[in-house]
Amino acid sequence: MNVIPELLGSLGNAVLQLLTQPYYYIALIFIALYYRRQVVLERKLVHVKLHSWGKETWRTVWTGLVMGLVVSVAAVLLGVSLSSTAVVIIWVVTLLLLLVRVRYLCFAYSIGLIGIIQFIVSFVPKGQSSGWLGGLVNAVREIDVPALLVLTALLHLAEALLVRRQGAKLASPLFLEGKRGKVVGGYQLQAFWPLPLFLLIPAGAGIGELPWHPLLGGGLGLVSLPVIIGFGEMTQGMLPRHKAARTSGRLLLYSIVLLGLSLLAAWWSPLTLLAALAAVTLHEGLIWWSALEERTTSPIFVHPQHGLKILAVLPESPAQELGILPGEVLLKVNGTLLTRKAQLHEALRMNPAFCKLEVQNAEGESKYMQRPIYDGDHHQLGIILAPETDEDITIHAYPSSIYGIVGMNTGATSKREQSLAASSSSVPLRNKDTESAKG
Repeated sequence: MNVIPELLGSLGNAVLQLLTQPYYYIALIFIALYYRRQVVLERKLVHVKLHSWGKETWRTVWTGLVMGLVVSVAAVLLGVSLSSTAVVIIWVVTLLLLLVRVRYLCFAYSIGLIGIIQFIVSFVPKGQSSGWLGGLVNAVREIDVPALLVLTALLHLAEALLVRRQGAKLASPLFLEGKRGKVVGGYQLQAFWPLPLFLLIPAGAGIGELPWHPLLGGGLGLVSLPVIIGFGEMTQGMLPRHKAARTSGRLLLYSIVLLGLSLLAAWWSPLTLLAALAAVTLHEGLIWWSALEERTTSPIFVHPQHGLKILAVLPESPAQELGILPGEVLLKVNGTLLTRKAQLHEALRMNPAFCKLEVQNAEGESKYMQRPIYDGDHHQLGIILAPETDEDITIHAYPSSIYGIVGMNTGATSKREQSLAASSSSVPLRNKDTESAKG
């Protein structure tokens, strides 16, 4: 009968532990820097700000908090347990992977790597190592890898839900170099969410047993583990909402498969290595699958023979009020048939107080719209058009390290690296004229 007060008291200690350890604050700083960099990139590329880095940071923080509590409840019911030493090891491995490449900032890689290391360490005789190295070896041996792989599956399930709900809202338009050297429009979909988790302490060492029989053990005590989940996609051949929905479905399938393998590993420990390898290889498989899909899909953000393709619409703009959507074609403005980007501004100036538009939707049907033009309205009604095929400035996308997030990535990349459409990428600006001058 004393279970609930004991759990609440342990939860209070875990919250205090979360607020006093640096890992959660490191996650918040990383996310704020990323969204700030996203805004800077948008200003350089399309000369307007589509997102607010403060608003996006706050959105991901509070949704991450809610999803973290949901995952924590599921983990406690299953009995996922974690020691304080394991928390430190997980975060050290995560930060080291982050320095290698941003897309490795994922529980699948850190826990999968720890599982592989634990398998290797199992061949070292006990008592063979001494001092700090022996303590580290023993700490790795004691980590309950199957339980953490179950947690990894739960986190990817949460990620699938967040991508489904928020992925398209966080998309940023890009000007990319297409397959034939032409400049095409595209989108980068990338987001990170900090999740504060509260997990059970391993049973024993004076910790009382849970009143139910969880699958993975665990005692009454709780420990905090702040983690970051996130995804990154780049697309030229799909609308952001379609890409986000497809990514969400694949993440959901990945989480179900990993959950099944992890529960089997908890039942029969020799399967732990298989589950750890699956966590890493299947995750990489998702990335290559998405990259292959992008390579075999024709870009959609290119101008047709008649009209101009709409790449993006500014929030709270006249175009959004009229119901204009990305991917549609702007055919006529004030009776002028559009064939070049410069004609849009010229056609709007023909009647500075009012505009009439003909827009073709994705089904090929024409929509007729009209609206007064007020002082302060965007000079193109908030419409961002797809680039011309010979646009001067494009994005050079390649997988990056943490340094790319703070704007320190430079240099060229191979065509193979550019094809990794699903990586969490740094995307420095690339100017054709400048590169030609450099030879």
